[in-house]
Amino acid sequence: MPAVLPVLTTHPCIKKRPEPIIRAADLPYPCSLVFNAGVIKYRGEYVMIFRNDYGTTQTLYETENVKFAGTSIGIARSKNGVDGWVFDPAPLVDSGVASGDPELQRYYDPRITQIDGKLYLCLATDTRHGLCGTIAALSEDLRSFRVISSSAPDNRNMVLFPEKIGGEFIRLERPMPIYSRHNEKFDIWISRSPDLVYWGRTKLLLGTERVPWVNDKIGPTASPIKTDRGWLTLFHAVDRDDARGKNGWEKTWKKRYSTGLMLLDPEDPSKVLAVYDQPLMAPDLPVETDEGFRQNVIFPCGMVCEPSGEVKIYYGASDTCVCLATAQLDDLLDLVTE
Repeated sequence: MPAVLPVLTTHPCIKKRPEPIIRAADLPYPCSLVFNAGVIKYRGEYVMIFRNDYGTTQTLYETENVKFAGTSIGIARSKNGVDGWVFDPAPLVDSGVASGDPELQRYYDPRITQIDGKLYLCLATDTRHGLCGTIAALSEDLRSFRVISSSAPDNRNMVLFPEKIGGEFIRLERPMPIYSRHNEKFDIWISRSPDLVYWGRTKLLLGTERVPWVNDKIGPTASPIKTDRGWLTLFHAVDRDDARGKNGWEKTWKKRYSTGLMLLDPEDPSKVLAVYDQPLMAPDLPVETDEGFRQNVIFPCGMVCEPSGEVKIYYGASDTCVCLATAQLDDLLDLVTE
């Protein structure tokens, strides 16, 4: 594919694996696209919770306009977080299976977080009356979940911090104020809760104007990592050019998703200490730029810091597969601290 302008590059401290770690063909049930996977370490193994869109192929989509039949949320486990993934034989939840709730259409784009020994999911939720963000408790055996709260429309990309701060749960989120902000000038906001049910004290965390390579929107990605210098936090950052044309299966795909990095105050994460002024990760591998449903998309949903200081970043590539990049924690912190 010709270069997408302006040219964005991945920082040298990031080491991407050249091939995806999960593809659609790996799943034990129907799958067209598998991506946007949250990952944590839990009970001695890595647990991945991923999005699966199913029911069509590139040929059917492009030539006969056969859309996806549904979306499911699946689970896989690995001993090393890199390969040897073992998939549960059936999805955790599937939009093709009646939920008993006529309002609910589907869950997707999962994140998984452990807080005080309990597992929680953040899910985007399509309803008949708008797109919401949902927080749910995941059972210890990873076989079911219970919805705790859902936002009003339109809100999504919610991420929980992995511990309470000042006795409160903290989440990042991305409301979608189409009319008041015009087009897709969406920003990152932060909210607090005593119980994961009632959310408030909401304030703007990071506006698009603070990210110099963005002309469209930003939003949360993976749960932040706590360090001795603050909360190391990724975000997705979008630029668009209406002349980009067809970049993937869709008739036109005009956006490019890259990844930014910021550092939040350890005691009050509503304070942004620093924002790295260049992309941390940009689409530059063939699987990110030349293949897939929506090309030029990198979207992290999982970040794991190892005792060695290695940080594993799990990301969806081109809304098609799950990829893995690594970096050293000190190198990441050096980008956002003096």
